Amino acid sequence: MCLAASEREQPGPQQTLSPTLLRARFSNRLNVLFRSLSYNGETVIRNCLGGLLLALGCLGTAVAAGPDCSRSYTLALHDHGLLYSVDTDTGIDKDFADELARRSGCQIRVSLMSRARIWKLIESGALDFSLSGIANDERNQYADFAWYFSNKYYLLVRKDSGIHQLADFEHNDNFQLGVIRSFRYSESANRLVDSLSAENRVSQAGGLEPLYQALTLGRIQGMIIEPFDYPAIDEKKIRDVTTIVEFDDPPIPHGLIMSKKALSPEEREKWRALVNEMIADGTVRRIFLKYFKPDLVDSMVPF
Repeated sequence: MCLAASEREQPGPQQTLSPTLLRARFSNRLNVLFRSLSYNGETVIRNCLGGLLLALGCLGTAVAAGPDCSRSYTLALHDHGLLYSVDTDTGIDKDFADELARRSGCQIRVSLMSRARIWKLIESGALDFSLSGIANDERNQYADFAWYFSNKYYLLVRKDSGIHQLADFEHNDNFQLGVIRSFRYSESANRLVDSLSAENRVSQAGGLEPLYQALTLGRIQGMIIEPFDYPAIDEKKIRDVTTIVEFDDPPIPHGLIMSKKALSPEEREKWRALVNEMIADGTVRRIFLKYFKPDLVDSMVPF
């Protein structure tokens, strides 16, 4: 799919035209105006010229301040609960991508792929953006982030697993944990994943659906979830056989992922400014309110 500003509204020239082409158009209009007003005297022409030059200068500054739209950009979504559903082609990340395209005036080509592939392409520079990403030391080497929300992680376990708190893992050698390939979480959750991985007690999947199935069938006894997963859990009646164990960790910032290899530091700052603008004017909050109740939005988008 391709999300361009022109697909949702008719933008003004400043949204899609390069500064060079904009100046050329203004110059042509200026020449026409000179010819039509030449008989009215030098004063009229001088006033018109001053006003047009001032407007052109302001327009050039505005265009230069925004992202460079001389090329199209690539952005990948991943199928993950309320962030994005491939079945309905809706979600928070889809809405966010739409708004980035609208505000920037740039063409953003959106595709769907696994989270593991997204990180590899971000690292190589073959992908410009993704959304709802979290940082760690490894990712910070090749990706930059523009934060716009945060959330906590939880452990969803089968009631028959005997797990009621994290300490119970020390006494349960049969517990198998399911995770999405390449996902990282909060500090305590990552520590649990790493310790169980060392004991070959972690099963990896490409997305949520295989983990739900494995949990229902008892092939795994737990999986790590976040608020975007709540509706799917309710629909699948998983809550009847599961309980939630909390990690004692603060909320983890999530944001726009920007490839350092694909985007210069200057361009990354321009896109970060766009995200900050969306936070400041309430757009991010309005997007989240489409999917969550206000009290949960307050905890996730406290900006």
